[in-house]
Amino acid sequence: MLVAQISDTHLLSPESDQPAASLRADCLRRCVADINRQQPDAVIFTGDTVQHGQPEEYARLRELLAPLEAPLYLVPGNRDAKNEMRTAFSDYSYLPASGEFLHYAIEDYDTRLVGIDSTLTGERKGRFCEIRQAWLDKMLRAQPDRQTLLFIHHPPFDVGDHYVGGYRKPEEAEALEHIVERHPQVVGMLCGHVHWPVEREWGATQARIMPSVAVDVRKGIDETKARGRPIYLLHRVSRASGLVSRPRVADAEAS
Repeated sequence: MLVAQISDTHLLSPESDQPAASLRADCLRRCVADINRQQPDAVIFTGDTVQHGQPEEYARLRELLAPLEAPLYLVPGNRDAKNEMRTAFSDYSYLPASGEFLHYAIEDYDTRLVGIDSTLTGERKGRFCEIRQAWLDKMLRAQPDRQTLLFIHHPPFDVGDHYVGGYRKPEEAEALEHIVERHPQVVGMLCGHVHWPVEREWGATQARIMPSVAVDVRKGIDETKARGRPIYLLHRVSRASGLVSRPRVADAEAS
């Protein structure tokens, strides 16, 4: 299974007078076009889709995502407003129409996709409360032999000295790790939020953080090679190789 990941687009309203408004929209537009050329089975969006959670920002987001040919699955980031996201994507049947959390499982592929909501309104840091813990553990116990890929906005681990204590309650991040450790069918976890490319082992599986699609806020990228072009990630998931990930520079030559 081939999965494309985008994250942290931080879109602004088209009426915004900030130069970043047109820049960030163009970054997402170019990624969408390039993703279509790669023909993934699915596209995962790991949050912070917009900057202020405003309806006009979500309208812009829908417009820019409309050309995507593969199914899109998204989870909220701390910049997202969950009720506004629900309204904007009300035709996406996998998103819960009510309730506190926007998390779900997708059963349409050989690899099961599980989106986790790590957000709380008004909170910048990650949360994974006891209700969410019970939900994820139940979801994973239901199909222990089925390869599963998790995706979430907040990474539940520290990254160098630029992302430390990313969860408001450290014990909640630890609980998430312990749940994943108990379920060996989890082939990996895809994250956003940090804007920095990271690959590491975590929770007895593989974790990936992707850089921001928006070039003005991404970090850890060799700009002499990327030359201001947006980057997203491509993940190949298989029973033989597990999770194999590579960055893809939008508009690059086919490879």
